[in-house]
Amino acid sequence: MSVISNWVEALQTTHLREGIEPDPVSRWLIITRAAVIPMTFFSAAIGGLLAVPGGNASLGLWALCMLGLVLAHASNNMQNDYFDLEGGVDTPDSARAQYAPHPVLSGMISKRGLVRAIVLVNAVDIVIGAALTWMRGWTILGFAVAGFLISLFYVAPPLRLKHHGLGEPAVFVVWGPLMIAGTSFVTTGENPLWVWNASIPYGLLVMTVLFGKHIDKYESDAAKRVRTLPVLLGPPLARRVAQGLMLAFYVIVVLQVLTGVLGIWTLAVLGSLPRARMVLGIYSLPPPETPPKDYPVWPLWYVSAAFVLTRQAGALFTLGLVANALWPVFV
Repeated sequence: MSVISNWVEALQTTHLREGIEPDPVSRWLIITRAAVIPMTFFSAAIGGLLAVPGGNASLGLWALCMLGLVLAHASNNMQNDYFDLEGGVDTPDSARAQYAPHPVLSGMISKRGLVRAIVLVNAVDIVIGAALTWMRGWTILGFAVAGFLISLFYVAPPLRLKHHGLGEPAVFVVWGPLMIAGTSFVTTGENPLWVWNASIPYGLLVMTVLFGKHIDKYESDAAKRVRTLPVLLGPPLARRVAQGLMLAFYVIVVLQVLTGVLGIWTLAVLGSLPRARMVLGIYSLPPPETPPKDYPVWPLWYVSAAFVLTRQAGALFTLGLVANALWPVFV
């Protein structure tokens, strides 16, 4: 297997096949769980593209903001692994250590090394945040601090948002309004209310990914008294709520097109409806007792389906906004 094939596999599945020794790039793609970072890329892309029609967008600041958000997501993933390990949530027999190598439990990095990596990435993000604040003003600091604190206390004491049914709403806030409206503000220096409205549908869709992950981890989370929303609701109701969030994404996009918030080309997201129908069907049934052949991330099930839908719908949303930037058409 070539090194590039290793990178592709790590980006797709967050691990390498048995017997494959990770190269340095693959190792860090796995440690940072880079496979899920496309969600951040699309949030940043959506935020920047919403700003383009105004005519005063700074592509350089947009790119710098996107880099900062991608690094923040990588840091957040490492922080979650560190604090869940410290809190006894992640163990050698937990789902986290089964679907992909845990950075510390797998021996890919020491606990001290993971802390150093977190500090380094956060330090780079602080520099980027300071530069953006200097160029766009103190409003940037509000977005950055809010995102950092929510991401940190998602698993860190004393708040541990995930442990009290607040992790899923926190993900909506970060990947929806904070990332999208924040990126738009960085790009233009303006903060219109309609951009906050336009950030809602994709934030809801990202939220379904976390719902799926926590449904998959229901038994282990419940046993360890980690009260995620699926633990509080129970798996059957949690699956229905996740389905409702997926459908809400499409309904809100259509309504925002009809009311002139979004351009007509964002209806490109409807091209993902066949995938959505498949995912809704998966969420209608209990998980299989054994993994399908060659299924790469068992015991995860629902989260994989939600992530594939979010990636496809996010890509179509982004392409629709690109088309709208080139040829604006509104109802």
